[in-house]
Amino acid sequence: MKFGRITKFGQHFSVVFQNNHAYRLQSEVAGEDKPIEAWLADPEALAEAGKAAIAGGEAIEFTADDLLAPVKAPRKILAIALNYLDHARETGREPPERQTWFVKQVTALNAPYGTIDMPKVSDRLDYEAELVVVIGRGGRHIPAERADEVIAGYMCGNDVSVRDWQRATPTMIMGKGFDTHAPVGPWIVTPDEIGDANTLGVRTLLNGEVRQSGTTADLIHKIPDMIAHLSAAFTLEPGDLIFTGTPAGVAVAYDPPKFMKTGDRVRVEIDRIGHIEHVIADEAGLTRIG
Repeated sequence: MKFGRITKFGQHFSVVFQNNHAYRLQSEVAGEDKPIEAWLADPEALAEAGKAAIAGGEAIEFTADDLLAPVKAPRKILAIALNYLDHARETGREPPERQTWFVKQVTALNAPYGTIDMPKVSDRLDYEAELVVVIGRGGRHIPAERADEVIAGYMCGNDVSVRDWQRATPTMIMGKGFDTHAPVGPWIVTPDEIGDANTLGVRTLLNGEVRQSGTTADLIHKIPDMIAHLSAAFTLEPGDLIFTGTPAGVAVAYDPPKFMKTGDRVRVEIDRIGHIEHVIADEAGLTRIG
């Protein structure tokens, strides 16, 4: 099944998608909009609510502009570095011996279609197509062989990176966390529809040109191992997002680099999920307090 969030009729609400229509998920309290994170914590209830919505709910027509980031407010957006051998080598490095993680800011979350900010403070804007894992039940000290129990589903993601800011500090946090720089979607696809998550093609197209084309079969650290490693340190919570790494072809690896420019259109595609697509637009850069 496919779950997410849309804006319609002046409201934001959680939905299940089928046959190009959306159906509103109804909680036990009539008229209550139950956050998608709450649904994700109980996958069986979510599946039943999805079936009930399709069977008895109103079919809602929607456009790409109506789609919101499927998770409204993840507590954590986690991302692993250099998790494809070809990407590590194109940057002149070998993969780290241990998993290397960084945090993308929650304020970087972006809808699956629309615009990505060209920062006021840099023009070294890069793309990274990534499979994103959505945490469901969550937990702590989760062994790799039980990781499937906490995976609610999968999305497309673009780990947008401001390369000069990224390289200014070893943590990478600043260059990876600009507002709008974590677009995800277009929906959460449940594991039963995905099947083997290690067989998914991952692509980036910039203005129609294929820049990245890889497969999750080449992940160095597999998804269960990522979940085991992360949960050894801290609790994974419903709605947390895990960016799983990017294949070769990033803009900074070209000679000279082929960074994204204002007006460019960047598209990330993943097999059995769909795609997300954005236009690069100059950030307004206005002072805001409060």
